Amino acid sequence: MLIGSHSFLAPTLFHCNPIGALFNFSSKRIISINNGFRSITPISLFVPAASLKRDENKEADDFAQLKEKVENVGIICCNSIIPGEYTRLICPKCKGGRSMERSLSFHISGKRNFALWRCFNFECGWAGQVFAHNSTTSEGVDQLGRMGSPRILTEESLKLEPLGDMLAAYFAERMISKDTLKRNHVMQMAGDQIIIAFTYTQNGMLIGCKYRTLEKRFWQEKGTDKALYGLDDVREADEIIIVEGEIDKLSVEEAGFLNCVSVPNGAPQTITSKELLPPEEDTRFSYLWNCKDFLDKASRIVLATDGDLPGQALAEELARRLGRERCWQVCWPKKDEFSSYKDANEVLVNLGAEALKKAIECAVPYEMQDLN
Repeated sequence: MLIGSHSFLAPTLFHCNPIGALFNFSSKRIISINNGFRSITPISLFVPAASLKRDENKEADDFAQLKEKVENVGIICCNSIIPGEYTRLICPKCKGGRSMERSLSFHISGKRNFALWRCFNFECGWAGQVFAHNSTTSEGVDQLGRMGSPRILTEESLKLEPLGDMLAAYFAERMISKDTLKRNHVMQMAGDQIIIAFTYTQNGMLIGCKYRTLEKRFWQEKGTDKALYGLDDVREADEIIIVEGEIDKLSVEEAGFLNCVSVPNGAPQTITSKELLPPEEDTRFSYLWNCKDFLDKASRIVLATDGDLPGQALAEELARRLGRERCWQVCWPKKDEFSSYKDANEVLVNLGAEALKKAIECAVPYEMQDLN
């Protein structure tokens, strides 16, 4: 199952009244409230049919202008496009990339006077918007979910340096070898403070950096977009392991698995009960959409998130977006009669690499998990 967009169509609220063709009658109206949901309250509203006709003509004119502008940039407004919904189309710039999929998310407003689009092919990222009554069209490359060119990073510009003795000893206590640290370009910030720098790369190029103190304070480099940590390790992978933190990704590598990535921003506290948002609004999980091309190639995704409640919430949110039918979940070994080990690094430190390898190999289909 490919990551797809999700859209919602508001119900039609106009009904014919007994008077006939002279008026349209609506017994309800929609009012937005602060939490983002909509409530419906009863009113009595009589709208002259002539006014409705004028509105319809204006909307038709707006749509005709909008359609012409959209088609001028190469997007064909086919019959499958429904105003108010998000539609997946073939991107006219990249033609769907190597997989030739419908990677362009296209949206026309409910009033048909505004359109926007974004290509979620990781190597394309074309995006833009156009208004029916605006003489200009805004378009460009939206790489990793942002208009404009991505920020260029280097180890020098971030003032990074190789790990010192203190951090090398810290990772040794966590059972992470120097070879694994070197292969993943784990570094530290230059200066008096001891700060770990997990470098995020794509095609060998630095695209982001996440920092961590020994006291577990985290922050990320500004001006960059979210991506999975270890992305280059799953470029052609048919099976992908997803963990909750960078040290867990390094731990899984110690167990013999290179095909592992970590989410960049930890786990949510709870599972959201809301319907899934369209990709362009799903900011909390933008790293999935930004790395969509990599994830779509996998036929099996192993969720090795933490065993606590936030970790379970993260597993559920990932499965909802990636497709439950191709997700499997790791059950961490028992620590004692009442508890289990929390994550990959805890298993590695306490039970060793073989136990961690066995736990991952014994992952079970996600649908078999009891999330209650």
